[in-house]
Amino acid sequence: MDIAQQITWLAVKAREASRALAKVDSEPKNHALYAMARLLRDRKSHLQAENAKDLASARGQGLSDAFIDRLTLSDKVIESMAAGLEEVARLPDPVGEVTRMWRRPNGLQVGKMRIPLGVIGMIYESRPNVTIDAGSLCLKSGNAVLLRGGKEAIHSNLALATIMQLALEKETIPAAAVQVIPMTDRMAVMELLKLKDYIDIIIPRGGESLIKTVYENSQIPVIAHYKGVCHVYIDESADYAMAERIALNSKVQRPGVCNAMETLLVHKKFADAYLKKLLDSFRREKVLVKGCAETGRRDTAIEQATEQDWYEEYLDLVLAVKIVKDMDEALDHIAKYGSKHTEAIVTQNYDNARRFLAEADSSVVLVNASTRFNDGGQLGLGAEIGISTCKLHSFGPMGLEELTTTKFVVYGDGQVRQ
Repeated sequence: MDIAQQITWLAVKAREASRALAKVDSEPKNHALYAMARLLRDRKSHLQAENAKDLASARGQGLSDAFIDRLTLSDKVIESMAAGLEEVARLPDPVGEVTRMWRRPNGLQVGKMRIPLGVIGMIYESRPNVTIDAGSLCLKSGNAVLLRGGKEAIHSNLALATIMQLALEKETIPAAAVQVIPMTDRMAVMELLKLKDYIDIIIPRGGESLIKTVYENSQIPVIAHYKGVCHVYIDESADYAMAERIALNSKVQRPGVCNAMETLLVHKKFADAYLKKLLDSFRREKVLVKGCAETGRRDTAIEQATEQDWYEEYLDLVLAVKIVKDMDEALDHIAKYGSKHTEAIVTQNYDNARRFLAEADSSVVLVNASTRFNDGGQLGLGAEIGISTCKLHSFGPMGLEELTTTKFVVYGDGQVRQ
């Protein structure tokens, strides 16, 4: 078979598996998830041997230390994946939940019931832990999934797929409910994006070029995890100690992730009193600061920001700083340069907090808290398949509930339409 035929065959098997999976109760799904966790721990040596092949190839290509770190299946990462599987098993199953029920004047009872999306195509870059996260969430929410990870992680991902499929078979759940596409050719992605008759939704998770490629070529609806140009706005009423703590955590705690702050917006009155002190705190953390002209006038040591800097997702210890005259200017800046990912305000003014919550157009908006909390686990979802930055059909971290949709169910006792 050529690549197109192979991908189609995998999609057909996924569609068949999704119909079977829709009838599986919570208990077998949970047993399979616990079995996956046990197998991860029992087969750790084999997993790490397969992962070593990917690591050797990545080093041979001269890939960065940060990339190698994301690719590595250390003891800690494997234990974290196993614990994550167990956590998903303990979460409530959303499938079959009736979210609303009402009675019509003619006696009909009308309700909305949660159902799986069907077959999900997941395209992501080289983080093997995403293979387990996506597989577990799709299984628990009753969806079959086709996983296409980065070519750099192919050995790791295939080994993880084998573990998941062994656990599924023990519970007589079709192994094709969780499949890793075994070919690394880019044409595999292009063919996957054509299969609208078999795949219900595509979820890409990765860099800007990946998202762009998927959007431009997919014949299937896309839920995108786009880049995170995240802002913290320090209002004039902000407490300095709180503002410093939140801003530093948002930038420094883990700068290479999508929910790290990239631009700091500072009210002019707060800047007059505290900006130099705050910038010194960033410098102690080895953050390179780029600032607007007003920022430069207050601190001549900073680098001048360009127009492109306001759009930039640095994913590094680099920060753009802009002084604004009021909240209107802050919100205008976010509207122009933001990516609808995460925005935070630091303020002691209740009205300003409420206004920011209402007007900042992002998947998660925070008051007096770090942007780093835009994460499914941190928000109580247990885990996430990604953070959707589009509004259809989900916005923000996608946990189990976000991997379902609803259908109308109607109970009658013989009614006919007049």
